[in-house]
Amino acid sequence: MTPDLQRFRDELTAHLDWFAERGRKVRFWWRDDDAVEPTPALERMLDLANRHDVDIALAVIPKDATAALADRLRDEPHAHVLQHGWQHRNFQRKDLGEKAAELGSRRDPQELMAQLADGKARLEDLFGGKFIAAMVPPWNRIDAEISRRLPDIGLPGLSTFTWHNFPRPHQIQSHVDIIKWKKQVRFIGWESARLRFDLHLTRRRNTGGEPLGLLTHHLAHDTGCFDFLEEFLAIAAHHEGAEWPDVRDLFTGPSSSC
Repeated sequence: MTPDLQRFRDELTAHLDWFAERGRKVRFWWRDDDAVEPTPALERMLDLANRHDVDIALAVIPKDATAALADRLRDEPHAHVLQHGWQHRNFQRKDLGEKAAELGSRRDPQELMAQLADGKARLEDLFGGKFIAAMVPPWNRIDAEISRRLPDIGLPGLSTFTWHNFPRPHQIQSHVDIIKWKKQVRFIGWESARLRFDLHLTRRRNTGGEPLGLLTHHLAHDTGCFDFLEEFLAIAAHHEGAEWPDVRDLFTGPSSSC
């Protein structure tokens, strides 16, 4: 075991001990993006969710989602489906320095909302009761006008990365992305993971019960990402200072904001 891994284990445990000693719990949830079909990587994620008895919210791309994925998830007790845009295509101007977004400022709102409504209907048809009416914008970016219109097409839920635009009921954020995306795509490393969880767990000692969101992308995982999930869940999924609510309850409860 490396010193960085040992320090990660020790500090995560110490944080959760702090909550348990005070009769409190950190609420965690897990979002995984870009699912469209069964793959060996997805199998590993489902196995982790089942072994550790935690829910996994799969952000599925409606245009490319397959019946095979629906069949695979049908009897999975911990798998839920969120809507990941319509086609995960960038419409912003990279030549002007704009960051990638499908639900960004360059879309015609009426055209886009029609696409998203079609995507919602497709996911409902494929996944039935496993589908949760919540939008996960590709690249975690959404224009404020599009965000405001989502409830009008039956998508009250929203999840991006930290706070984007405005917090609202049924907005459940992700906070710790375990992948380093620039240059070589890979696990962020134990020291970076320790620092990120330390920040968010320290904040939760003094704030409300906002769920701490783990963000993964199974199709981009290297060995380090899967090793992290094994180590993290071995502690966080079983500690008395932590709880993993049903994902459906997070998005459909009276209020999901902290």
